[in-house]
Amino acid sequence: MRLKLFMFIYFCFNFMINAALFADNNSRQTLTFSQAADLAVSASADLRHARSSQRIMERTFVSGVWEYFPRFGISVSENDRLQQFGADSFMKNYGISADQLIFNGGRTVLARNIERTDLKLASSRVDRMESDAAESAISAYRSVLSSRAILEIKKSALIIFEDQIAVLKEEVQLGFALPVDLASAQLNLADAKIEIYSLQLDLLEMERQFTELLGLDSMPVLAETVNIHRASVLPGAAEAAALAKEQNPDLIEARYSINKKRAELKYLSRSWIPSFRLNGNFGLSGQQYPLTKYNWSVGVNIELSSPWIQNRFSAQTGWEPPSEGLYNISASVQNNFIPFNNPPSRFNRKQVKLSLALEREKFADTIKKIGRAASNAVEKCLLAEQKRLLSLEAAALGTERCNVEWTRLSLGQITRIDIMEVLIEQTQREIAAVEAAVFLLEAERELERFLNLKPGELAKFAANAAALN
Repeated sequence: MRLKLFMFIYFCFNFMINAALFADNNSRQTLTFSQAADLAVSASADLRHARSSQRIMERTFVSGVWEYFPRFGISVSENDRLQQFGADSFMKNYGISADQLIFNGGRTVLARNIERTDLKLASSRVDRMESDAAESAISAYRSVLSSRAILEIKKSALIIFEDQIAVLKEEVQLGFALPVDLASAQLNLADAKIEIYSLQLDLLEMERQFTELLGLDSMPVLAETVNIHRASVLPGAAEAAALAKEQNPDLIEARYSINKKRAELKYLSRSWIPSFRLNGNFGLSGQQYPLTKYNWSVGVNIELSSPWIQNRFSAQTGWEPPSEGLYNISASVQNNFIPFNNPPSRFNRKQVKLSLALEREKFADTIKKIGRAASNAVEKCLLAEQKRLLSLEAAALGTERCNVEWTRLSLGQITRIDIMEVLIEQTQREIAAVEAAVFLLEAERELERFLNLKPGELAKFAANAAALN
């Protein structure tokens, strides 16, 4: 009865421990490449500041629509005069004014187009910052996976080395092996342990930096693995070049720059067109409330500005309160002429025109370079795939050799020192296969960034391109 009770308590205790471990594993966040990139983007303080600045710029641009509406002004004044001789005066004036742009050759629209292009350029730069933050997280992710895979390979080799040294010790005691062989084996074992400790220290630092980069308190469970048997799915060079010419980030910014220079050139080309504005005023005046006297006026302002002259013409007419029973109608004309206003500014249009030509040449060169670079990126992925296949083949041949060497060891044709040397070489081949798989991941991600694709979208794009062809 006591034995049954003990067994029941034992199984209940094990069940509670396993349930706690399972709950702890489920509570930890599991991350893919794409999720890690999103976390890094959301945790970047510089990126949050850039987004806030971008939102302020957007709101400023939206508020600029008031340039199309009239400008109103309100004035209030009270002029009180206490005189020793004569009657006191308590004059009160209230006025409202309005000023409306009628025509300026479309320069207001062009100025807003320039601001809109600046917004797009700023947004493109923020997107580039997001891409850099995401790429830093993905690169750190790959480094952690690579270090973990290499560490597991070395740990597996270490277990085999320890077993062989244990056997070698017995052989030395029995006189079947020399002590110098045991010393060489122990030296190899010490080197393997030092490498493992170094890898563990590097891995801890990588995981710490990766966790800080994601803004997390603990290391998450990584859903991705280094699969050395995963075959790469790549698009054709022509399809990659076509997509790169459409949505490569460098080309997007170049297009925005060309559009901005075009708008600036149009703006300067219309600078000679005069601007027309209408203005109006209405006022109330009197010595006591309610104010019984009023006045109004309307006018037009015409302004012409060029490198050689600046001319401001204004005409105004209105009605003033009656004086001694007579109504007063006022009218005024004013013209202000400034010769040789700003002669050096005549070169501004030529300078912008040259800048536009330069941007177009750079855009044409960028298109050619991007087409070649896309083809080269696809070729790099193909070479990385070939490297992975060759590494796998070398590792498989090394495994066969190890099996042969184990047979030779059992037949007494080689020593355990020889088999340990063979195992060390095989370990290097397995590590080379892992590094080749990681290099393929890096090449694919580089191609994805070049095509402005998110992590993991390269295979989908290649499949869609193959289906269309």
